[in-house]
Amino acid sequence: MAPRSCPRFFYLQKPGFCYNKAKIINLYFMERSFVIIKPDGVQRGLMGEIIKRFERTGLKFVAFKFLVPEADTCWKHYNKDEKWFSEKGALIVKDREAAGMPVEKEAIEYGKDIVNQLVKFMTSGPVLAMIIEGNQAVGIVKKLVGGTEPLTSDVGTIRGDLTLDSYSLSATSGRAVRNLIHCSDKPAEAEREIGLWFKDEDIIKYNVIQEKVLYDVNLDGILE
Repeated sequence: MAPRSCPRFFYLQKPGFCYNKAKIINLYFMERSFVIIKPDGVQRGLMGEIIKRFERTGLKFVAFKFLVPEADTCWKHYNKDEKWFSEKGALIVKDREAAGMPVEKEAIEYGKDIVNQLVKFMTSGPVLAMIIEGNQAVGIVKKLVGGTEPLTSDVGTIRGDLTLDSYSLSATSGRAVRNLIHCSDKPAEAEREIGLWFKDEDIIKYNVIQEKVLYDVNLDGILE
């Protein structure tokens, strides 16, 4: 029997199947991803270009928030552990040694500096936070965004096409890497980040016409 809340196309908050007019629409892969266009993306006037890249794939925006983040929110967002600090710090040590610069502290302390620099950067100006929804949205968004380092990010990705920073340059300059955008790495991470930046009432549930083409099993009724 069809759920009473089953909408015309596919929308459900939780994974499952929606039965509607003899159609069974698989919802197991529907996800939400969290994305932030960082201060460098805003200041360079790239918000429209970045949004366009997500939108033209068929992903749907269900929430936007334009704000100057508070430091406390950013600290909670970049919730890193000792292993992460050590691994990232070791890369900085390597870059400093390669550049002939002195290594003045342990790798883990350089790793902690990364988060300090990120928080300073993220609170320096307005950002655009958003929630993106669609089939396996987390993976699709990651593919479009590209690798964390713009220098080595693939051509065709947001970071590969629209900026040129590198770990080496940012580390030796004592600042956060300017890579335009943050996106969730995994569905569980997306859920945590969405809960940190948005309230339930901020998220709009709606259908768009393209969902029929993307998700309707039979794709009937197109011809009049």
